[in-house]
Amino acid sequence: MKACVLHHPAPIESNPLEYTDVQRPAPSGTQVLVRVNACAVCRTDLHVIEGELAPRKSPITPGHQVVGVIETIGERAQQHAVGTRVGIAWLHSTDGTCEYCRAGKENLCNDPAFTGWTVDGGYAEYALAEENFVYPIPEGFDDLKAAPLLCAGIIGFRALRLSAIERGGRLGLYGFGAAAHVAIQVARHWGAEVYACTRDERHQKLALELGAVWAGGTVAEPPKKLDSAIIFAPAGEIVPAALKALRKGGTLALGGIHMSAIPPLDYDLLYGERVVRSVANNTRQDGHDFLKVAAEIPVHISTEVFPLEEANRALNALKNDAIRGAAVLRIR
Repeated sequence: MKACVLHHPAPIESNPLEYTDVQRPAPSGTQVLVRVNACAVCRTDLHVIEGELAPRKSPITPGHQVVGVIETIGERAQQHAVGTRVGIAWLHSTDGTCEYCRAGKENLCNDPAFTGWTVDGGYAEYALAEENFVYPIPEGFDDLKAAPLLCAGIIGFRALRLSAIERGGRLGLYGFGAAAHVAIQVARHWGAEVYACTRDERHQKLALELGAVWAGGTVAEPPKKLDSAIIFAPAGEIVPAALKALRKGGTLALGGIHMSAIPPLDYDLLYGERVVRSVANNTRQDGHDFLKVAAEIPVHISTEVFPLEEANRALNALKNDAIRGAAVLRIR
């Protein structure tokens, strides 16, 4: 089968993914083999490829926003029939026994596996997944539109929850890529007023089209104090500006798995019971809850589509903020 494989971490400008033939995997136990139709491109893929996330498997096939059809199943798999359309997300599996799993916090599992980082992902014609960790895809989304829901959507949804935004509240979104352009639609559905802070005028325009009441530069001060904010951009230098924009008692959620260094903070920015918290992975319940809401709204996905063999080009465009919405690889 064809796949885009990373042998050694390197800057994406060097086009380090090799489009090549690899052996098609076979499912065992409770695994399912998914014939991949689409895989969305995520900034986390960049962190893996460029080594900002330390290599955990080499070589590795990236990609964790996968949509396809179950081709075959392992000998103990029984939850999904062959032919079922499913999605594969970032959380590939958990140990199910650690203190966090037992407490319903599997996103914090002590021994997890992650799609496209510790196990091969969806930049390929086929991908393996554990049957308990795949998601049935709502019928209203075709494969290309569904793929960004599997991370941009799910992580954005968890970030919204952890931001503690309430109906009628004012929410700031810092960075307006794939996750933010989904999160704003859920926030508006919940009755929140959204303020978008992003450096690219095209992304500011998209935010306004999707219902933001204001859009400005990355560190521009919104015209009103915010109740909650989410930073999706992996830039720690945004944190002081976001805290400055928060009212007392507000919450700032950091939505990325990797972020550059946060500069020293004046205590005045935190005082007043402002909260800063990270968003770590997701639970399966986050995924199921989000996909239900996404179908109810329904969420509109703006995509730019690339063939699998042009994964390097898609990632270069993503790094340079040249994607309006979400980049998606068409596998077949």
